[in-house]
Amino acid sequence: MPQHYANHKRFYPLFHFFTIPLTVLGLGLAIYSYVAIPTIITGLIVLAFFLIAIIAVMARMFALKAQDRAARAEEKLRYLILAGKAFPPDLKLGQTLSLRFASDEEYVELVDKSVAENLTPDEIKKAIKNWRGDYHRI
Repeated sequence: MPQHYANHKRFYPLFHFFTIPLTVLGLGLAIYSYVAIPTIITGLIVLAFFLIAIIAVMARMFALKAQDRAARAEEKLRYLILAGKAFPPDLKLGQTLSLRFASDEEYVELVDKSVAENLTPDEIKKAIKNWRGDYHRI
């Protein structure tokens, strides 16, 4: 299915619809058990589920940060190739990541407009006429 503004947000079902809900449910049940029967074992179970939740969220954040770095480098190289000059340092990460959806034909103009008008990432995405899908980012 071609990607566009309305459907570009992606979910990883195993993480978003399985891991996180089960971890939250387990943490909730562990807290309930600790309140009902406050023992060291139930306290350790609460701690374990809390740590599992933190690890799951941190693993996701670390993966996204690595993807952000790669996408930022790709967009800087793309701008250099298309415009023949260095990527503007004024753009924030969110703006840069939004620009990756723009086609080559409108990319340089949209980068310049984003700098001049300080467009938000959402405004940048909405300004794109020819959407270039990113099918690899999760």
